[in-house]
Amino acid sequence: MTTVGDIYRFIDGFAPFRTAMDFDNSGLLAGERETGVQTVLLSLDITPDVVKEAARLPAQLIVSHHPVIFHPLRSLRPGTAPYLLARCGIAAVCAHTNLDLAPGGVNSCLAARLGLHGLRAVHTCGGTGLAEAVAGETDRAYAPREFAEFVKRALGCDGLFYADGGRPVTRVGLCGGSGSNYVYEAAEQGCQAFVTGEAKHHELTDAENLGVTLVAAGHYYTEDVVIRPLLERLKKAFPGVAFRRAEASHCPAKYL
Repeated sequence: MTTVGDIYRFIDGFAPFRTAMDFDNSGLLAGERETGVQTVLLSLDITPDVVKEAARLPAQLIVSHHPVIFHPLRSLRPGTAPYLLARCGIAAVCAHTNLDLAPGGVNSCLAARLGLHGLRAVHTCGGTGLAEAVAGETDRAYAPREFAEFVKRALGCDGLFYADGGRPVTRVGLCGGSGSNYVYEAAEQGCQAFVTGEAKHHELTDAENLGVTLVAAGHYYTEDVVIRPLLERLKKAFPGVAFRRAEASHCPAKYL
């Protein structure tokens, strides 16, 4: 039977956990490697509702992007996701920044969703050579607002905000999640647009002055793009295991 350890090792093969950033807490965060697995639930986040969904299936493992334990725990309170994992005996493998950086990971999937080609690194992580931010070319030129509308459609966002760089967009930089700080390097490398999940006021102002259309499409939407490809990859590698996308996974932000 396939085990939690088998799933962990498979992910480690293309998104090595050792490449996770120093601040991160990726890996097997709940459960035992030896536990047998018949059903696996995939989700961007492990929330209490996601754990309850896993228990109903039942699933023996949840694979997520965001770590279910990020900061040190001072207590294990009833109703929290870590508590429910322990109570239900469900394992959790969390692939965070190692999956951001990996070929075929978050940034690669985001670039594919936006139809970019000719990808290259905008910024690499330490001595690994892995890209924290990438850039690619569009198939045609977009006006700034038109490009923002395209991103909204491509990612299925309920809403987004952007700074208008005032130039036609043909070269796009991106970083899924929190990556607006890379807009400056993207500008230096000739990008007319940069797509990420979040952006601060002064970064939007700077982007406007740099002539870069900075699109903040939501942390959830710019990272959730990795879940379906990851599911398909796991399904192909482990045909005897049922892999499901969590129905409880959703963007917590509401737009008026």
